[in-house]
Amino acid sequence: MKLIEELEARGLVDALTDPAIAEALEKPVTLYCGFDPSARSLQAGNLVSIMVLKRFQMAGHKVIALVGGATGLIGDPSGKSAERNMLTVAQVEENKKGIRENLSRILDFDGPNAAVMVDNYDWYKGTSAIEFLRDIAINFRVPQMLAKESVKKRLEASEGALTFTEFSYQILQGNDFLHLYDNFGCQLEVGGADQWGNITAGTDLVHRMRGKTAYGLTFPLLLDSTGKKFGKSEGNALFLDAGMTSVYDWYQYFLRAADADVIRYLKVFSMRSLEEIAELERQMKANPEARIPQKALAEELTRLVHGEEGLKKALGATQTLFGGDVSGKSADELETIFKDVKSAAVPKSEVVGKPVFMVAAAAGMFKSNGEARRMAAQGGLSLNGAKVDDKRVFESCDLIDGRVAILKQGKKNNFLLKVAD
Repeated sequence: MKLIEELEARGLVDALTDPAIAEALEKPVTLYCGFDPSARSLQAGNLVSIMVLKRFQMAGHKVIALVGGATGLIGDPSGKSAERNMLTVAQVEENKKGIRENLSRILDFDGPNAAVMVDNYDWYKGTSAIEFLRDIAINFRVPQMLAKESVKKRLEASEGALTFTEFSYQILQGNDFLHLYDNFGCQLEVGGADQWGNITAGTDLVHRMRGKTAYGLTFPLLLDSTGKKFGKSEGNALFLDAGMTSVYDWYQYFLRAADADVIRYLKVFSMRSLEEIAELERQMKANPEARIPQKALAEELTRLVHGEEGLKKALGATQTLFGGDVSGKSADELETIFKDVKSAAVPKSEVVGKPVFMVAAAAGMFKSNGEARRMAAQGGLSLNGAKVDDKRVFESCDLIDGRVAILKQGKKNNFLLKVAD
């Protein structure tokens, strides 16, 4: 299967600037995708772009990851209803380091077909306002700029409150394509569907200034079956940096993927063949309770982003949540793993030396001491994965790092006990 056919079969083609791109891709081309340095880590939503670049690189094409050090100081109005907060040069520089690290986990920056990372701040930092207006902006026509869908939507959403700074974003991004064409022979830009206006600004500029054909390819913005933006969990972004989103939360996000979404996610993110994915879909329909595709997706993407060690941690954390074994886990890890279960904070003086069932009742895990005592006597109460009877007393060593413990009623009802001096 040709690369463009593979991308289309995986739902990774929204629009092409020219159908001739399929023929152009018969030979190795140089392409680029831009990344906005608005945070020190990329998000799960960026993973669509990264995986598209990875597929091009594996097919023998030369990929460029452009970090918008200059454009990031302005802000892309595409898909935005309001102007975003301006970043400082120092903030952008710090964010660039994180993005480079994120990309290096997935793209190959070594070897004969190494990916290249560039920063557009490098070719704009010495440009004066007069040079910008005379040499760059003069190549753009206002009616064409106003006709861009991203600009029209932003004007409508903000009741006309689009600044000239934001309006000029497409000039800079269009000129980026020309710069990469001149210096790297770049012929193709890829990006999300919301980048269509910015991408065509670049292809038009290359054609006007160099008389050559440049191409653009967009892929659909990935939404879940409820229409929510992919990679958003309860309003919070899912980051590739384990310090911002734990490997456990990353793994669990994909493990919880709805049946209506998981096959589509596998097509977009997995390096498995379409035939293998079709087999996973068959298994899901035959035995949906087993969640076989979700497990395959979660394991593959956790390994991809966080490596084998990260996957091992995620699986261990999952076993802790459902199996109750807390051995080797720190208090911080347990608080992350059990952050969504019922919890309570109790003074240490009311825990150590007290019967475990009384502590459980005092924390609100049971309605009364009597109910808690009966549960313990019947073998239905556990402390840190071990069953306790109604005579077991809480000891200092039962507190992980001196401040947390995990109680469980029956097989499923976990309770996070937090202890303070």
